[in-house]
Amino acid sequence: MFSGKSFGLEVLVRMAKVSLIDYVGMPINESLPRVIDKISEAGLRDRIKVVVSGKLINPAEVAWALCVGADFITSARGFMFSLGCIQALQCHRNTCPTGITTHDKKLQRGLVAEQKSTRVANYIKNICYQVGIIAHSSGVQHPLQLSRRHARIVQENGTSSVLADIYPEKTPLA
Repeated sequence: MFSGKSFGLEVLVRMAKVSLIDYVGMPINESLPRVIDKISEAGLRDRIKVVVSGKLINPAEVAWALCVGADFITSARGFMFSLGCIQALQCHRNTCPTGITTHDKKLQRGLVAEQKSTRVANYIKNICYQVGIIAHSSGVQHPLQLSRRHARIVQENGTSSVLADIYPEKTPLA
């Protein structure tokens, strides 16, 4: 199966994670509209809140998720970047070179809370501000008022289409 090579459990787990990330599931730009549509078709949209997470780290991505129908967005990755994460992929080894995901006192010196707290606060403040600007420029008072008719998606041929044309709003099935 592995060309006669001996792989440790840690390597096999890492390989499994990569194959799951690369080959299982759907990207958020495809799955989120489907989830919202299925909930709407079932007549449950007013009873179910959709919280979205998954690499939504900039204002455009957050606004897109709100346009599709997300009620709330979370972003661990965005906050990790604002702390100074360099994606060294050593989180599970307790050897994070930036000091973010380690208990090693020597490495923790790289994480100066007084400096990083300002960066984290600025990150969330700016995300909220920029999403607000996108909402206002789209003609709505609040980002939660964004809908699929407020976004255009650039197609492969270079032209754009209204998101509502690509993913029409679903109504409850009778």
